[in-house]
Amino acid sequence: MTAPLYGYTILDLTHVLAGPFCTMTLSDMGAQVIKVEPPGTGDDTRTFPPFKDGKSAYFAAINHGKKSIALNLKEDGDRQTFEKLLARADVIVENYRPGVMERLGYGWDDLHAAFPHLVYGAVSGFGHTGPDSKRPAYDMVVQARGGVMSITGEKDRDPVRAGASIGDIVAGMFLCQGILAALLDRERTGKGRKIDVAMLDSQLAILEHAIAITSVTGQAPGPSGARHPSITPFETFHASDGLFVIAAGNDRLFEKLCIALNLPLADDDRFASNAERCKHARLLKRLIEAVTLDNTRAYWIARLTAAGIPTGPIQSVDQVMRDPQILARNMLVDVLDKNGRQAFKAAGNPIKMSDAPDPTSRGPAPDLDGNRGEILRWLEQG
Repeated sequence: MTAPLYGYTILDLTHVLAGPFCTMTLSDMGAQVIKVEPPGTGDDTRTFPPFKDGKSAYFAAINHGKKSIALNLKEDGDRQTFEKLLARADVIVENYRPGVMERLGYGWDDLHAAFPHLVYGAVSGFGHTGPDSKRPAYDMVVQARGGVMSITGEKDRDPVRAGASIGDIVAGMFLCQGILAALLDRERTGKGRKIDVAMLDSQLAILEHAIAITSVTGQAPGPSGARHPSITPFETFHASDGLFVIAAGNDRLFEKLCIALNLPLADDDRFASNAERCKHARLLKRLIEAVTLDNTRAYWIARLTAAGIPTGPIQSVDQVMRDPQILARNMLVDVLDKNGRQAFKAAGNPIKMSDAPDPTSRGPAPDLDGNRGEILRWLEQG
């Protein structure tokens, strides 16, 4: 089996999360990722806890399987090495603020002229155009400004950020998509393209229901807790021993739910359509919980699953990491140390592709400048 990106080389100038998440995905699909880091410090996440044997678990989770070389792009000798890397690379990825690469002499215009085959991927807080393009940003800033925080949390409570760093991660996913499209285009044209992804833009792109609601009603939705604002019943419900979720996303599923719960509601005008159920969502929740409170979560999940109704537990991360379905899909992999021993756990690759390897372990996260000799020998081989 051959990984789909085998033979492609990615120069990774990124740090922290959005860019490294993108290049991790490319690495998982077989690309050689060479992480170009500042001497002395390297990627900021090398200092993020928790640590094991002096190594950051956070850094390892996002940078496993990559190689590292430390280069100061303001020094002539290191610039020469970097330009040799550019000549061999298929893609360069960076997440500096706009203007930084241009000041170094490695902006898109310079690189495209010198290396027309090179795909240039850039991710930043606000993108390379617009009045705020040079402003700094982190995940929480774009979750707040992009509207996600305004619809996250409980009604009449302070807004909260999503528990995962979706400002970074979604931007990294879009950047990966753009890079793959540019590589496909290069097969036809022989020339690279620039991909400019903004974290703020990426937040807007995932506000599917919120934009639809606001554009039609003129009223921005607020937080609705676990409940979906456009589908009912689609939220958490109490059983006798805690909460679980039910997602009856259409009329047929609602009818099945009513049968499974012995609730004669399917022909009630207040619940006869999804639109009506949304209008009476609070009443419907009370009627459903009047039944579900009589038994346990496990009982109801088993009963509803047997009836074909989407349902499930609310699991903590340690429970997720023991979930048989997660394990069967190879979605928890070992990150090895340089001696081949298991050092950390990380999420596996969710992209399952026929005739492509999906190993149960990943190579080590690189030490800072730890692959210098190997990379320089590779350059000499030409």
